[in-house]
Amino acid sequence: MDDTGHDTIRANGIRQHYRHAGSGPPVILLHGFPETSYAWRFQIPELARRYRVIAPDLRGYGDTDKPSTGYDKRTMANDIVKLAEALGIDRFALVGHDRGARVATRLVKDHPALVDRLVVMDNVPTRIVAREMNARIARQYWFFLFHQVADLPEALLAGREEIWLRHFFSDWCHHPQSISDEAIAAYVKAFAAEGGVRGALSDYRAGPEDIAQDLADADSKIACPVLSIWGEDFGAVGKLFDMQAVWSEMAENLQVAPIQRCGHLPHEEQPETVTKLLLDFLDGWTTAG
Repeated sequence: MDDTGHDTIRANGIRQHYRHAGSGPPVILLHGFPETSYAWRFQIPELARRYRVIAPDLRGYGDTDKPSTGYDKRTMANDIVKLAEALGIDRFALVGHDRGARVATRLVKDHPALVDRLVVMDNVPTRIVAREMNARIARQYWFFLFHQVADLPEALLAGREEIWLRHFFSDWCHHPQSISDEAIAAYVKAFAAEGGVRGALSDYRAGPEDIAQDLADADSKIACPVLSIWGEDFGAVGKLFDMQAVWSEMAENLQVAPIQRCGHLPHEEQPETVTKLLLDFLDGWTTAG
C-alpha cells in the first residue's frame, strides 16, 4: 500500500509542497522537467520501507510557489536546505533527476556537510553543456534555447500544454508509450495551472546565472559518494556525451549505472531497475536526521 503523504511548509520565503513517507535516515528526491514530485511515485513506497523520504515540488513546479525570481540553482538549492531545516533534517542523502540534479549538484557544492551521498540521473551539468555547445548539441538541446525566449513560449503554449508535454514524454523515452495517459494527465494538470508553464521556463531562463555559479567552483570536485545513472538511448545525454567522463570531471568518488533500452526518464520508464540501483547505493546510509 502506498502511504505517501502530502504537506506544505513555508521555507526560504516560499510555500513548498512535498510528498513524504517512511521513517529513518532521510532521503530527498528532486524531480526534473517536465515533471513534478509525482515522478517519484514508483520509488517512494519502496524507499520508504527503509528511509524517511521527502520529495518536494521544486520552485516553479507543481503545487510549490512560482515567484517571479529565485530560479538560479543556488537559490533553488537553498529552498531544499531550508525545507530540510524546517523538517528537522540536518543531513541527508540526495537524489536529483534532470533539473533536480542541477539543484542537487549546486546544493552539495554549497553545503557539502549536509549531503551524505548523491545520485544524479540523466544529467549533463549546465556549464558542460554550454562549454561543449555546437550545432549537433544545439539540435538536441533546442528546448534550452526556446524556453529562454521571453514571453513567446507562454503565449504559444497556453492551452496547448498537453501537446508540449506529450512531445517530451514520447520523444524522450526509448519506448514512446512508456508514460501512461494517467501520468500525462497529472502533469498536464500541473503545468496548465496558473503560472505552471512560466515557472518551468523561469528555471531554464536562469541558465546564465547557473553557468556563472558553476564556473566559479568548477575546479572543486564533489567529495561525497556519487552515483550517476542515465538512459543509454536518450539523444541529449547517453548518446551525445561520454557520461563517465562528464561525471568524473565533477566527482572524486564516482559510480556509474547506464541503463540499456532507456531514455531520459529512467525512474518512470524502468522504475524497478532504478529503485534497485537507489536501494543498493543508499545501503549503509544510517544516520537518521
